[in-house]
Amino acid sequence: MIKIIHFLKYRIQILVVLVSFCSCTSSEKTELKSPDGTKKISVTTENDQIEFAVFYNGNSVLLPSTLEIISEQLPFSGSLSILNTVHTFESNTWHSDFLDNSSFHDNYNQLKVLLDKGGNQLNLIVRAYNEGIALAYEIPEQGGIAKIDLDEKINYNFKEDYKLWSTPKREKGVLTAQGAYRKIPISQLQKGCERPLVIEMGDSLMIALAEAKLVDFARLSFDKGSSSEFSIVSSLDSKMEEQQQDTITGAVISEQLEGKMKVHKKLPFQSPWRVIMMAENEGQLLTNNSIIQNLNDASEIKDESWIKPGKVIREATLTTEGGFVTVDFAAKHNMQYVLFDAGWYGNEMYDSSDATTITVDPNRSKGPLDLKAVIDYGKTKNIGIILYVNRRALEKQLDEVLELFQSWGVAGIKFGFVRVGDQDATAWLHEAIKKAASYKMVVDVHDEYRPTGFSRTYTNFLTQEGIAGDETTVTNEHTLINMFTRMLAGAADNTVCYYNSRVDVMGSHASQLAKTVCIFSPLQFLYWNDKPLDSPEKNDGLWGDTRHIGNEPELEFFDAVPTTWDETKVLEAQIGGIGVIARRKGSDWFIGGINGNQGRTVELDFSFLDKNTAYKAKLYTDDKAVQTRTHVKIEEKELDSNSLIKLNIEKNNGFAMRIQKIN
Repeated sequence: MIKIIHFLKYRIQILVVLVSFCSCTSSEKTELKSPDGTKKISVTTENDQIEFAVFYNGNSVLLPSTLEIISEQLPFSGSLSILNTVHTFESNTWHSDFLDNSSFHDNYNQLKVLLDKGGNQLNLIVRAYNEGIALAYEIPEQGGIAKIDLDEKINYNFKEDYKLWSTPKREKGVLTAQGAYRKIPISQLQKGCERPLVIEMGDSLMIALAEAKLVDFARLSFDKGSSSEFSIVSSLDSKMEEQQQDTITGAVISEQLEGKMKVHKKLPFQSPWRVIMMAENEGQLLTNNSIIQNLNDASEIKDESWIKPGKVIREATLTTEGGFVTVDFAAKHNMQYVLFDAGWYGNEMYDSSDATTITVDPNRSKGPLDLKAVIDYGKTKNIGIILYVNRRALEKQLDEVLELFQSWGVAGIKFGFVRVGDQDATAWLHEAIKKAASYKMVVDVHDEYRPTGFSRTYTNFLTQEGIAGDETTVTNEHTLINMFTRMLAGAADNTVCYYNSRVDVMGSHASQLAKTVCIFSPLQFLYWNDKPLDSPEKNDGLWGDTRHIGNEPELEFFDAVPTTWDETKVLEAQIGGIGVIARRKGSDWFIGGINGNQGRTVELDFSFLDKNTAYKAKLYTDDKAVQTRTHVKIEEKELDSNSLIKLNIEKNNGFAMRIQKIN
């Protein structure tokens, strides 16, 4: 055995490489542990298959599970042997102004296993983090083959019929990223389940099967497997038939084409990362979701000074008058953007609608709309304008739209009803985000797209949907499921409502305040179905029950709350039951608490505050005795790191808190 050791230092980074050349048998096993020793993966070539098993604190998480890669150009069949292994480790700290923490520690051990499968070369890459295990594969250049078509299957085998949180498959072949979650056993998993897939494995272990660095590849989805009694199989999404889009909901309703290879790549290439996140509970699992960002490349945008996170209000009337009033409201209330949603360039569902023209859809507004005048007025108030564009227009005229929007002074684009799933859709979307960066546009992607960490590499990509948010009138319970399942993947545009009547159906006004802390999104949309008091009453046929925003004193919380953070702590967590999250920006702390269907007492422990320091706090709770439209009570308190507060929270209520240092 020959050992080669190489040290590399960059910033706060250490990389060590150990190459082992070996002549291995077909049943050779190699192992890798996380830096803290609590996670382990073993890789074997048992039965001429790529097998891996995962352990947490010495206990089995995954029984021997298999990775299968299928290709006609490089048929990975026949005998399997390990040619050599390369061990590396890295410890690196990086920083961001656009995420839920400002500092991230990227600390892992890595094993690359160079394999020969039936005479063809294949490399398995495994990383062990303190937060979980990640694996990917790469196919090097070989045999004069320049590109290949391939499919992939991973069988995750479990020893028990554990409960998991799944999203079901939508009708007509469409996989939904915005459906309701159901807690079901592995044996009842539906086809096409979304990721991350959270699995409860006992009182002290939760895992999530996830995906990272999906850029030019078909996405994963999950189904009940057959490789063992309790098995989950992941597969790649197929190419879709000719896309059809529902003219009311915008949903893409075409079927998948089966029987063809899912991915087409030039050699060499590396697959996206397949991730097994691990923690003792759902709160730790959410805290550990930095593994998704760490598995993506560093920012490609050299000058990020133009990228501005912030709060957004939608202009609901599609008129010049409404635009001016909404800009004024945004400036007064410490918001950063105004969104002109669907309808400003015609019916978004018509292929004939042209996003290079300002042609108001008469079914949504009678206008008039001088959009460029609103954009110019916004600049005088330091308010950016974001424009919605449906994928129909984007796909046919993206380059023209970006150049024109830049000349108008538009700050960003909200992509609507994008295609998701197959490789073509995935590659187009991420290439469009790159192009938007070159024109200095921030991006919000709707509707079914779920993140895998690309926002680290292109930081103009501030948020996305992939969540059933408040515009769909979700309950607090649903939000509390999303908080510890969907939110593991990254930011979510939840479209927070406040004065609309749906708030009383969803939960309470204090829990709406809390959502701005609990549901992380660098672009935080507020007052989704509301409009400023001076906004015109006419031309309001689109948005239905649209209410005027009042002057309730608790709106100061919306005014003050940031959208990106320096530090995040989960104080209490139960999927579907309760969620309390504290986040720090500078020296200020904000806490959001959302309660589900059962009244409870929440005890707040402030030991995370700086020692020997006095703080003042404002606490916002629901109280029907308060004689305002929203019935939110405001209390002022003094705190330090030794303080404890008990709150009695009724079912479907919540609370919010802002904490500031005294002096």
